Amino acid sequence: MKFGDFSASLLKRDSGQFDRGDVSFILVAGAMVFFMMPGLSFLYSGLSRRKSALSLIWIVSASNAVCIFQWYLWGYSLAFSPTATNGFVGNFANFGHKGVLDDPSPGSPLIPALLYSFYQMEFACVTVGILVGGIAERGRVLPALVFTFLWMTFVYCPLACWAWNINGWGFKWGVLDYAGGGPVEIGSGVAGLAYAWVLGRRQNKELVNFRPHNVAMVNLGTFILWFGWLGFNGGSAFGANLRAVMAIWNSMLAPAFGGMVWCLIDYRLERKYSMVGFCSGSIAGLVAATPTSGYIHPWASIIMGIVSGAACNYATKLKAILGIDDALDLFAEHAVGGVIGLLFNGFFASHSIIALDGVNTNVNGGWVDRNWKQLYIQFDYVCATCAFTFIATACLAKTVDMIPGLHLRTTPEGESAGLDEVEIGEFANDYIEVRRHFSDWSAFGDRMADSETPEMSSLPNLQKDGGRLRSAEPTTLDIINEKDAEAIAEEESTTEAH
Repeated sequence: MKFGDFSASLLKRDSGQFDRGDVSFILVAGAMVFFMMPGLSFLYSGLSRRKSALSLIWIVSASNAVCIFQWYLWGYSLAFSPTATNGFVGNFANFGHKGVLDDPSPGSPLIPALLYSFYQMEFACVTVGILVGGIAERGRVLPALVFTFLWMTFVYCPLACWAWNINGWGFKWGVLDYAGGGPVEIGSGVAGLAYAWVLGRRQNKELVNFRPHNVAMVNLGTFILWFGWLGFNGGSAFGANLRAVMAIWNSMLAPAFGGMVWCLIDYRLERKYSMVGFCSGSIAGLVAATPTSGYIHPWASIIMGIVSGAACNYATKLKAILGIDDALDLFAEHAVGGVIGLLFNGFFASHSIIALDGVNTNVNGGWVDRNWKQLYIQFDYVCATCAFTFIATACLAKTVDMIPGLHLRTTPEGESAGLDEVEIGEFANDYIEVRRHFSDWSAFGDRMADSETPEMSSLPNLQKDGGRLRSAEPTTLDIINEKDAEAIAEEESTTEAH
């Protein structure tokens, strides 16, 4: 077939098969989900030390590119190929996106398969973006990218198939997982824990007095994520309908209450209103809303936000109990939050909310609809997802680590210097400090220009310079300034001579 014939065949297709409003809505929602990637980058970078801040931005960005390639090549086919009937994973019927065009999507008749693939690809990108935070401050980036491609193939695609493929065992059994409590949240959180376990703990000196290097960036990343999450959850209704609006409402209520509860728990202990705590609680609420936002009433989302904020806060203590250095609390935030959301569906999922899209009119809810068996379905799904993800991820990570040249962890010297120095060669905050002396500032931040303490008696001769104490001896900066002034004067005299 010639190119012109192919174009003509496309024009002959029924343009009215899909509502353009639904198609436009999912296109915008997918773009919003894509915007979550810089949100993750900023969040992780702000939470880390300055010497490894850029490495986390780099690995999230690069993992996005790897995921796009994998999804186009065979990821979509392995997750959503409708001709696979084993219930565990798809086949290669749609290899290279063969045949993925204008047929109704496997997930909803409201949008075409090509658009559905794009939207689900962004889900996968966010999942691996969360997961690669497990390398924080001691993991090499190249092996992490190799691992990402393999993890997408052998872990994420089966998880997505279980929950969302029309022949997946979870889908056929009646599991309620709206936007990815299993594939996205448990997948990334449990996998992050397994990766950190294989990677090993940071050096003890790196664990002492650890503090995020840029809390403002943590806040910026959190609210970019929140914005993108509205497309993540709202778009999972696969149309511009009332169910999408309900999902967005639930995605506002749960993180709002989650953030407040986490912050109050931290205030009880430290008598400080932690910005990092508020952001962490908000993310916990968003994570819990992922599997539930299209299933439950807003009042149930408030309860869920409170529960997830408290439970995820206390879950951060588990890494000390387990002895696993989960530096960015991937397990506490994403795995625990995803489990809470899935179990809440067993209790609070409502047929009246599910049917708002006009498509899923025969789906039963949870206990509020007197569907008592839904809770154990959800529980079994959680157990299967957690066990498979941890075992498969740990095996994959260990296998990659054993390949020559692909050791997952950097050297102790590299860890001390920082991943930005040894892996990237650039820095998130690159500056040169020309001169700083401890006598320039008091403990209260005031310039010590008007007084000289007894401790200064042993210092070099100091003189007053514009309200600032400085050495009477010329410094490197003084010499540079003097030479610059001489050069400028010489250039002016030359100009005048001409």
